Amino acid sequence: MDRHQGQQCRCPHGPRCTRGPRHGGPAAAALDTHVRAFPMDAEEQALWRACGMNPVSLESDVTTLLTCLHYILPGRPVVSHHAALSALLPPPHDGADRISDLPDDLLRNIVSRLPAKDGARTAALSCRWRTLWLSIPLVLVDADLLPAGRGTGLQVARADARRVASAITRILEAHQGPFHFVHLISCYMQETPGLLARWLQLLAVKGVRELFLVNRPWPLNLALPATFFGMATLTRLYLGAFGFPRTAGLPRAVAFPHLRELGLCCIAIQNRDMNFVLARSPVLEILCIQANILLKCLTIVSRSLRCVQIIEGIDLNIDVKDAPHLERLIIWTSSARDGLHRSLNIGHAPALSMLGYLEPARHVLQIGNTTIKAGIRASPSTIVPSIKILSLRVCFGIRHDDKMLPSFLRCFPNVERLHLESNEAHEPTGKLNTKCWKEAGPIECIQSNIKLMIFYAFRGERNELSFLKFILENARMLTKLVIVYCKGSFSSMTEANSKVKPLFAAKWASQDCVLQLFESALEVGDDKWLMNFETGSDFSTGDPFACTAALRGCNI
Repeated sequence: MDRHQGQQCRCPHGPRCTRGPRHGGPAAAALDTHVRAFPMDAEEQALWRACGMNPVSLESDVTTLLTCLHYILPGRPVVSHHAALSALLPPPHDGADRISDLPDDLLRNIVSRLPAKDGARTAALSCRWRTLWLSIPLVLVDADLLPAGRGTGLQVARADARRVASAITRILEAHQGPFHFVHLISCYMQETPGLLARWLQLLAVKGVRELFLVNRPWPLNLALPATFFGMATLTRLYLGAFGFPRTAGLPRAVAFPHLRELGLCCIAIQNRDMNFVLARSPVLEILCIQANILLKCLTIVSRSLRCVQIIEGIDLNIDVKDAPHLERLIIWTSSARDGLHRSLNIGHAPALSMLGYLEPARHVLQIGNTTIKAGIRASPSTIVPSIKILSLRVCFGIRHDDKMLPSFLRCFPNVERLHLESNEAHEPTGKLNTKCWKEAGPIECIQSNIKLMIFYAFRGERNELSFLKFILENARMLTKLVIVYCKGSFSSMTEANSKVKPLFAAKWASQDCVLQLFESALEVGDDKWLMNFETGSDFSTGDPFACTAALRGCNI
């Protein structure tokens, strides 16, 4: 495409696109499907008021939290709710049962593809079928136990939740195991004291492998029982809205020797307990933390971790102390309730190739024992040479961000793909111009290595244009500059093109560079991670930051 022309990218599905198999189908994946906790009773409301909190506001916040939590949960195995058991040939005239004559392995395969309640019902077909369901690895999704037309597991009536809990208990007790996949997201755990402990005990004894367990608070910090630590067969675990049990005093033998993927969503877990889990999970590769509660410092010491994703890290410091195989550290969103910066310390992580989103407004970057400050020069103690993909979130016009941006970039001399999101500065503290960027001195990654840059949330402001000119005038290896503006930011593509016109007056360092201009499918304030979270831990996806609805339909 000629660099003087723009191209518009529009997603026909809009920012609330629901394509994909998450949670068994598009309807359940839609982000405007709110997932609510069961309503607080009068006693619960009184307790929160005594703590100085408004129960109505709290319920609204928890609805947002649970909705995001359920969107994060990976998709469940595909089962058929509408399949009919029938032979390929017409029914024989003699009334013989041709299906029951099939080999056991094939029959087990058929039954394993049915929802749990339908699989259990096959026992009533004949003696031939009686033990089949009990002999196949169990796939249990509690939403499949709801009455027809009464919910998807996201919206559940309290009475239905009680019935589902009873059915889960019967299934877990009746089936001999192993349990390949158990997906329990519909129950109100506090209402049946002791039931959760019983479930976890059965799951442990019968060899559960993948477990997705979410509470419908209240309370918000319902503690997992100690039987949780008996599930040594787990390979994949996602927990939501629980208090993590204390690990002090546990036997040395307690471990998760097969656990490869762990998601902690809205989990109240202390620093020492998080350290315990990492230390006792020797093959853990993927760690996801969403909306951490109590956890103030994530200390990463692991010889197996390859990917860490943080979604809404609250007051969270991150210390990558010793992680020789860590490839991806992705901080989609973060916040600090006191407005202070939180530290991100990169120690021993020689394989780390992907990092973001770094935010000068929120993060203090440390490399080893060196704190990166404005104006710092590159040296062996201040660089991470392994990073190839870097994402930054910057407020141009905020003096602190303007000063820290060059310093951050100098820390990653070998970056080849740079993602930069421009946050709106509501109270700018200064103006940045091209001359200031030239005075900042050489930046190795810009001069020698960056091949692709994607600039998100472009508004056409002077500070943004100054930075983009600097990139174009210095990036000798740049082959593509993609500028993305939020949906509705400009009245037309013509207006958007006029905003980038000053860039063509600059002397471009790379004659092979192509500039592309797109309108995002997302509006201002929409979260990109909602559309591309799964790709963060998908190692077949080379650049998850580019797999977003903001760029859907674009060839990046």
